[in-house]
Formats: sequence, C-alpha cells, structure tokens
Amino acid sequence: MKEMVVEKWSTLKEVQEYLGVGRETILQWISKRNMPAYKVGRLWKFKLSEVDDWIRSGGADDRNTGKKDEEEQ
Repeated sequence: MKEMVVEKWSTLKEVQEYLGVGRETILQWISKRNMPAYKVGRLWKFKLSEVDDWIRSGGADDRNTGKKDEEEQ
C-alpha cells in the first residue's frame, strides 16, 4: 500500500521567513495578487507548495501589476 504524505499548513510568520519578505507584503499579495492563502479563524494558513507554484507562475512579479508594492517604494 502506498503511503500518502500530507503537507503541513504553514503560518504567516513561516511564509515570511521562507520568502524573506514582510508581513504587509504578504497581506497585500493575498488581497491584490491572489496569493494562495486560507483563513482559519483569524489566522492565515498556507501550503508552501502552492506558494512556490504561485511565485513560479509570476504571481509575485511587480512587472505583472505595472507598479511596485507600497512597502518597496
């Protein structure tokens, strides 16, 4: 029988550290750029594999919006 591996949920802080960006940047990406994130109560949860796919598809690329995030200006 094949063993199924379940990816753990990551917190906002873990994603900040993983990507090396600030909290506000991630919150802006969620609201303005459809970053994959899930609200669980008051907390944001993430699957790092989905975040990686989103980044690879250009989701975090400033060139896709025509402007820079406020935090980087």
